[in-house]
Amino acid sequence: MAANPRIKLPDSAKIGDVIEVKTLITHVMETGNRHDKYGKLIPRDIINTFVAKYGEAQVFRAEFGTGISANPFVSFRMRVPGPGVFEFAWTDDHGVTTVATAPLTLT
Repeated sequence: MAANPRIKLPDSAKIGDVIEVKTLITHVMETGNRHDKYGKLIPRDIINTFVAKYGEAQVFRAEFGTGISANPFVSFRMRVPGPGVFEFAWTDDHGVTTVATAPLTLT
């Protein structure tokens, strides 16, 4: 299960600025290839989809596989189209979605 999403946005931005958006979420990202101390296979449990929206528009999407590390960090750049709020969603193999929102302050 994913928890504690962290989001880093610029303190402020202007319309037309290119900004960097950074996110990090706590998740074990178990590959399904390891065994526990009794030799039993540990089931796969990864975040497989990350979607970022700004307002109603999807501005970034990533599909993850078993090669991604625990506590995945995602960074992307985008041009600010106007005022809005970010919505970030991480979905894992069990269909559990963790959602976080963050407003962008415009100057």
